[in-house]
Amino acid sequence: MLPLLYQDDHLVAIDKPPGLLVHRSDIDRHETRFAVQLLRDQLGRRVYPAHRLDKGTSGVLLFAFEPAIVKALALQFETGAVEKTYLAVVRGWPPEVGTIDHPLARKYDDYGRHLPSAEAQPAVTYYRRLATVELPVAVDRYPTSRYALMELKPQTGRQHQLRRHLKHLGHPIIGDATHGKGIHNRYFQQAFGCHRLLLACIHLGFQHPVSGEKVGAETTAGDQFDTLLAHFGWTADGP
Repeated sequence: MLPLLYQDDHLVAIDKPPGLLVHRSDIDRHETRFAVQLLRDQLGRRVYPAHRLDKGTSGVLLFAFEPAIVKALALQFETGAVEKTYLAVVRGWPPEVGTIDHPLARKYDDYGRHLPSAEAQPAVTYYRRLATVELPVAVDRYPTSRYALMELKPQTGRQHQLRRHLKHLGHPIIGDATHGKGIHNRYFQQAFGCHRLLLACIHLGFQHPVSGEKVGAETTAGDQFDTLLAHFGWTADGP
């Protein structure tokens, strides 16, 4: 059963576990479980995703029961009216606060099919460093290894924006096999039993497309991510 974070006659928000695709993708042809299908079977009615989360990302995922509601929500996402807050663990110690303003081009369509080269679109992410740790372990070329807990607030919704932006900043997200660094990913697997991408959407805030009221759905970082935060003595508000 997928955990329900919010539900009314028009919308439902779930806490998507890491490793679950939102819908079928050519990149993961072997996968047979999708959030759309599981939620449809769980609720006994059709659902339509209002946005996307990468397969490895956990957290708040919003669906509508009618295409017209999806269209109304899509406008809020496109105009930056939706509040999105993520937690991530990254390599190194980024600045305490900052903005990543780095255009990104779309590489794949919604089903994982490679697209011809496209023009880069504006992409902006606000970030805040919540906590840090320095471990007495030489994971890479330094005698100690530094990691940080980050709060990320994307102002746009480009493909893989947070993962690509953190790589651009020089502080890739732990567990990111595409944009991260394998030696650090393997260290977290072996030392902490953490085998997931350390990126989670913990808050989504938007205007209800029917009532006009402000709606918020929240969750925790989840499973292995929460265990890691506890191990380092970190919380979503800092150390």
